[in-house]
Amino acid sequence: MDQHSAHPDLSDPAVLSKASQAPACQFVIFGAGGDLTRRLLMPALYNLRLAGLLDDAFRIIGVDMREMDDGAFRSHLGEAMTHFVTERRGDSTARLDQDSWDWMSERLSYLSGDFANPETFERLGKLVSGTGNVVFYCATAARFFDVLADQLSRAGLLREEDGGFRRMVVEKPFGHDLASARALNASLLAVMQESQIYRIDHYLGKETVQNIMALRFSNGIFEPIWKRDNIDHVQITVAETVGVELRGKFYEGTGAMRDMVPNHIFQLLSMVAMEAPTSFDADAVRSEKAKVIQAIHPLAGRAAVHDVVRGQYRAGHYGADSVQGYRQEPDVDPLSSTETYIAMKLGIDNWRWAGVPFYIRTGKRLARRCTEITVHFKQAPFALFRDTPVNKLTPNIMFLHIQPTEGVTLQFSAKLPGPRVKLGGVSMNFNYADYFHEGPSTGYETLLYDCLVGDATLFQRADNVEAGWSIVQPALDAWDAGHIHVHPYAAGTQGPDESAEMLHRDHRSWLAC
Repeated sequence: MDQHSAHPDLSDPAVLSKASQAPACQFVIFGAGGDLTRRLLMPALYNLRLAGLLDDAFRIIGVDMREMDDGAFRSHLGEAMTHFVTERRGDSTARLDQDSWDWMSERLSYLSGDFANPETFERLGKLVSGTGNVVFYCATAARFFDVLADQLSRAGLLREEDGGFRRMVVEKPFGHDLASARALNASLLAVMQESQIYRIDHYLGKETVQNIMALRFSNGIFEPIWKRDNIDHVQITVAETVGVELRGKFYEGTGAMRDMVPNHIFQLLSMVAMEAPTSFDADAVRSEKAKVIQAIHPLAGRAAVHDVVRGQYRAGHYGADSVQGYRQEPDVDPLSSTETYIAMKLGIDNWRWAGVPFYIRTGKRLARRCTEITVHFKQAPFALFRDTPVNKLTPNIMFLHIQPTEGVTLQFSAKLPGPRVKLGGVSMNFNYADYFHEGPSTGYETLLYDCLVGDATLFQRADNVEAGWSIVQPALDAWDAGHIHVHPYAAGTQGPDESAEMLHRDHRSWLAC
């Protein structure tokens, strides 16, 4: 299967090198001493350097509250990079490309300072003075986003002059409800233009996610049937085997709904359901995605109770290993009602999708790690086979596999060999690893490159963010009123029984992930 996409495959340096080099830039990382920088941002920038996509004038400035000098910062990141190369390749003999790392290390500097102190930004201004292009990456807790934007603005560091750009990258969560999302957007837009804001969602850096648009809009066999006349329903699953680990304090105030649905899952849904944009221009694509989210029926009234299932994992097993329940995790309330699982039935009120349910689910401590989208096509008429040994037809399903493996599977019926008409289910598989070399990638390579070159296609716009929160806000309000209970499920299972029952009411069932 051939692939033509708007973005190069940035997991392979050989493919990466076919892209154009990004312009010279100062890349400022707030929260540079944290896990995100060490595990994901620096390895992604290293891969971009391997591919020759970073200009010789590229510089990285780490900013954090922790006291550290340039040498200690370089050493800290060097150890992390060595671990990244051996771990991602699954090869203990794999080695860091020393020339590339030396090149990056020479361009690393560190600034210690309090994010709330204007003096920190005065010193930062001196470091980036004379540089037209600057990216400010907020690898921090969400509570610092508006603080950083305000401080950068007060220091004059967001002004775009003489053709240079100033961009700010914001990690999710983009608020914790509709009101806070609106407030965050308002505070960011008060000091810079929408074109300067890059709201990043690392799920959109995955090749299969990007390939959804290419699959639909570049193949004449798919787009004509991609509508309610031919599709029965769509399932979106994001399942994790891990628990909350050491993030109990964060998760207690967040839960599965806030953590995953208005951002990751709605972005996946919008790429499956969007109309064809007029071009691959960033605003054209983002406008079509926003229209889809705005057309989803809000989970208000009866739907907030009837079409939503919350769950929380209890103690369970993975093979011979026992694992504790959510309420026994560190920093979790022993009587917590925070959900670690959410399943929902959604409807899209537009001409293409009216009457087609979208079932979504996500949770922790489930049986298997899996992120996939399954498009279930309507059954062919059975009348032709009524006088044959065939008693049922194989469902026609397209599987879009996102993780842990990336690819596409199409399931359909075929005649079994022999003189009689007997049908069997068969699958046609496309795996990225079989067709394209996959290097040790973080999933951030595409997104960071796009930010450097000014392509905002894969980044969320303010209206998209607020539309997502507006869908789930009625359900959040119903929870606060005590109208939606949290159902227990054993760790290592598929989730609470009530989730399966929600689909059974519609004479459907979840596919095992």
